[in-house]
Amino acid sequence: MHALAELDVRLAREAGALSRLPAALNALSSVLVLTGDLGRAAELVAEEAAIRSATGGPPLPNARLILAAWQGRRAETTALHATMVAEAKGRGEGATLGLADVAMAALHNGLGNYGEALAAASVPVERGELTFASIALPELVEACVHAGEPGRADAALEQLRVRAQASGTAWGLGLYARSRALLSTGPDAEEHYREAIDQLGRSRMATHLARAHLVYGEWLRREGRRQGAREQLRTAHEMLTGMGVDAFAARAARELGATGEHPRERTEKPTDDLTAQELHVARLVATGATSREVAAQLFLSPRTVEAHLRAIFRKLAITSRRELRDLPLP
Repeated sequence: MHALAELDVRLAREAGALSRLPAALNALSSVLVLTGDLGRAAELVAEEAAIRSATGGPPLPNARLILAAWQGRRAETTALHATMVAEAKGRGEGATLGLADVAMAALHNGLGNYGEALAAASVPVERGELTFASIALPELVEACVHAGEPGRADAALEQLRVRAQASGTAWGLGLYARSRALLSTGPDAEEHYREAIDQLGRSRMATHLARAHLVYGEWLRREGRRQGAREQLRTAHEMLTGMGVDAFAARAARELGATGEHPRERTEKPTDDLTAQELHVARLVATGATSREVAAQLFLSPRTVEAHLRAIFRKLAITSRRELRDLPLP
């Protein structure tokens, strides 16, 4: 999925295919959210929006919805979800409906609104659309466990087992192990949590790996194993905070606080003040691209790129492109 999305963007850029590039950027952004690279995903979402503005193309909110959901931005996610559902129903697009509901389920599991997460994840599973029904199943299991619906969780787990074992991927098997752990007790639960971390650690899905550490830490805390819980929750919090997965990071922080440890505050970096588009401009300039070349790629005027550069220099307290090349950009 990642390789195809990267290839799609590269070929569209090389061909100058403006009709294709926004959709390619949208797809790659969605994948990057799941791999934990939310910063780059935001850059590509901004680039897609700039192309759409310049060409008058139709809006593509999929990646923006997924990004907002994993960042825990409830108001934005809810608004985008409503728009996508209304438009998808008008076009008869079942896959888009599934994607929208899975994003809402992830949002509410992060925020700890498990009843709402259960309702959102149930829709694509009941509809049976293959791709997003599969992705909704682990969200549904987690929501059911916390919402006190073990019977529904068991049924969802069985569906997930069949699909994960059929696919044989580390992502699928890892999510199945994580979900199975949530429904297990004692040594069996611990074995499944460890298997989930091992499997997901072999995949690109860093967001789901961090969530495996989170639920393992939550379980250890409930078992009274405070030291082990701290280790897992600390790992989850550091990973989620670093990726910008804010709602799940806050959930990890609350759990860590319940063990008696204060979560480490995120160290602010000068680049944190840059907008997504400014960071994108900075990355391109740091590779040696001229303002005209950056403008051509991002569908901006050279004058706008220069304005961005002035803002970048001011925020980073530098005065030249050479200094920008020497900075460690995220």
